[in-house]
Amino acid sequence: MNVTLAHQLSQHPAKVASHLTPEVWQQVNRLMLRKAIAEYAHELIIEPTLLHKGKDGFSTYEVRSDDSAVRYEFAARQLALRHWFVRPESIRRWIDDDEQPLDALQFVIECRQRLGIRDDLLPIYLDEISSTMFGSAYKRTKPGAPSSAELAEADDFQQIEAAMIEGHPGFVANNGRLGFDAVDYRTYAPEAGAEIRVIWLAVHKDNAAFASLSTLNYEQLITQEIGRENVDRFTLQLVALGVDPSDYYFMPAHPWQWFNKLSIAFAGYVAQRKIVCLGYGDDQYTAQQSIRTFFNVSDRSKRYVKTSLSILNMGFMRGLSPYYMSGTPAINEFIKGLVSSDDYLRANGFTVLQEVASMGFRNYYYEAAIPVDTPYKKMFSALWRESPLSQLKKGERLMTMAALLHVDKDGHALLPELIRRSGLGAKPWLQQYMRAYLAPLLHCFYKYDLSFMPHGENLILVLDNYVPVRAIMKDIAEECAILNLEAKEHLPERVDRIAVDVPDHFKLLGIFIDVFDGVLRHINQVLVENDCCTEDDFWGTVAQCVYDYQDAHPEFAERYAHYDMFVPEFLHSCLNRLQLGNNVQMVNLSDPASSLKMAGNLVNPIARFRRHDKTAAVAEAAVEA
Repeated sequence: MNVTLAHQLSQHPAKVASHLTPEVWQQVNRLMLRKAIAEYAHELIIEPTLLHKGKDGFSTYEVRSDDSAVRYEFAARQLALRHWFVRPESIRRWIDDDEQPLDALQFVIECRQRLGIRDDLLPIYLDEISSTMFGSAYKRTKPGAPSSAELAEADDFQQIEAAMIEGHPGFVANNGRLGFDAVDYRTYAPEAGAEIRVIWLAVHKDNAAFASLSTLNYEQLITQEIGRENVDRFTLQLVALGVDPSDYYFMPAHPWQWFNKLSIAFAGYVAQRKIVCLGYGDDQYTAQQSIRTFFNVSDRSKRYVKTSLSILNMGFMRGLSPYYMSGTPAINEFIKGLVSSDDYLRANGFTVLQEVASMGFRNYYYEAAIPVDTPYKKMFSALWRESPLSQLKKGERLMTMAALLHVDKDGHALLPELIRRSGLGAKPWLQQYMRAYLAPLLHCFYKYDLSFMPHGENLILVLDNYVPVRAIMKDIAEECAILNLEAKEHLPERVDRIAVDVPDHFKLLGIFIDVFDGVLRHINQVLVENDCCTEDDFWGTVAQCVYDYQDAHPEFAERYAHYDMFVPEFLHSCLNRLQLGNNVQMVNLSDPASSLKMAGNLVNPIARFRRHDKTAAVAEAAVEA
């Protein structure tokens, strides 16, 4: 925790809200409404009515409140995948013939029946909307925030990480972070860029378990991460308390978690010396976009640290399961071995950041009291993940893939800046990006039934001369799966949980929803909006990437026919419908497929590029059969 910063803010309480001015609040309300209208319409939660067709591709639409007393007018263009490209400056709110100020919270209340959110969850959702706008206002007034042109030249991975404005492109309430107060926000939010130190705790082996790669042990990890001097210092602290140091592990905790959760909810374990607070570590860290993951800025060769953080954000309490932690390194070692031994993936440059070690502390009180899955069982775990910096070659730099959707506070997008500086046109740039991003995901699916969660924050791009040359996937153990339950028989112990039973017609959603709808849909708008290319150019490039991969790997022809990337349409699994259905526990983690909420199939934007060749004939025959 940045004690000095927190103290300064607490002594001057008005400072934590200094970014909240009428002008800025008006701007963030307009932008929030633009996103709410676009994403709710995308999921068919609201259905805008066409008022006037436009000549420039944009038409005028209307959305009314549940009781029809309030109407919103706006100009929008419908792009592929039922994507609503709404002009924020065009949004106007009317009651009868009187124009009213825009108010995103009021819009949610006015449309609550169609949103389908329960009365007891609506206030929580309003809190999440308010908190998201609070953060948006801060990001748009942050002193020294770099422009997109400056970010295009930035070679500091952490500068880019802290500059991101939007958060998840699909969720409307995407920066709720309920549990943080206004001082916590300035101290721990990734966009604040503040440096913090983690708190180290000694945890008794009666409750705590350690797991690591086969090439790493506890002593090596701790010595590498905190140094021999701190190991000795912490050991002496335990000796001074009259306990045996060999009975303990040293474990990091998020400062917020210690002060707000562990010291209170785990008070019995603290009192019994099952948990001993050792104090702050020496190294300074900055929070990543995932908010509970820290990058070591004191020594960039060291690993990321990820900790439990019991704040509510986008449908989940952001804890870490101690049960999952026990298998995390083994899963990472298996996936890393699979990826590294694959000739195609190795040549492509695709790789993963291994979570090399983990710890979990079990609270037996909650386990005895609550038999089902609950955030109460996930309040105290940690893991260590490799740093990507060691994988860079000369001239290369890192950039979170979320940056491809970044638009700075003045409305300038980063992606066109990268394309312009590369010296390539949009299409050749996209071809290289698709080879780095989409092609390895196709290979993992068709060869191994392996699916990742490849959204913007989960993937790091390696750039050379402003162009993506390869991709690095992270968040492996929690968010990868082999979509074939029979694979469980051949997987090592502690790895077999990643083999899951998924309905056959759901399997390609890992590409169609997570990649096409979750990422490429939004990149398409950025490029179209900035006149970089047409929609046909964009989706044609995506289609060509699929064919380039399939042509190079004819051995999977039957799978291409069965899992056809060029089907006319596919199921639409909706994110906001999930969050609105239950914004405190969005998904049943023991059976995620059962929690999915579908609404209206999406037209496949690459279907029109289907080739009429042998591959197509095989696919068509399979469909007819």
